[in-house]
Amino acid sequence: MVKTCGICGGSGAGKTTLTRHLLDRLGADQVSVLAFDSYYRDQSHLTPPERAMVNYDHPDSLDHALFAADLELLRSGQTIEAPVYDFATHTRTAARVRVEPRPIVIVEGILLLSFPAVQSHLDLSAFIDVPEDVRLARRIKRDVAERGRDAEDVVRQFRATVAPMHDQFVEPFRSLADRIVAIDEQYGSVADEIITRLRTDRRVAS
Repeated sequence: MVKTCGICGGSGAGKTTLTRHLLDRLGADQVSVLAFDSYYRDQSHLTPPERAMVNYDHPDSLDHALFAADLELLRSGQTIEAPVYDFATHTRTAARVRVEPRPIVIVEGILLLSFPAVQSHLDLSAFIDVPEDVRLARRIKRDVAERGRDAEDVVRQFRATVAPMHDQFVEPFRSLADRIVAIDEQYGSVADEIITRLRTDRRVAS
């Protein structure tokens, strides 16, 4: 039986870090990871300047229907081919990543709880609650190092779209999470708790 665990929260909240703790404890043979970020809509039909103007923090920027369908397939025990997104060019590549339906599937994304079709496929969800200034600092560090972006451009985007969209589409769904994770909590302990709940919670196991 496949169980799904959603890790959500604002950009830079620490979703990947918590996911890493879960992976370390469960082992690669027991868990798969599906990232909502891989399902951004392809913008290859736009010019580079036009792509830069797209609001990538609005729910419409994500192919949530395909994501929900793939998540449903995983829960039913079927392997999927997840898309690969190039954040530097804002395009979906021709590559695909094979994701297998292992006993636990960790689903990671900012907007997991804002789509009923996605939320309905989560057996357990955790929302990482981190102040805006901390999330901005982490996002700058990540986007410059991993996505080849300019720090000033990261700040501009954060102020223009990331923060407003967080207030409108992320924070309001915080209360739907099964577990709220505070900034001062040890992620290792949180990971242990989540694993215990996935394995023993009657509601999750039903």
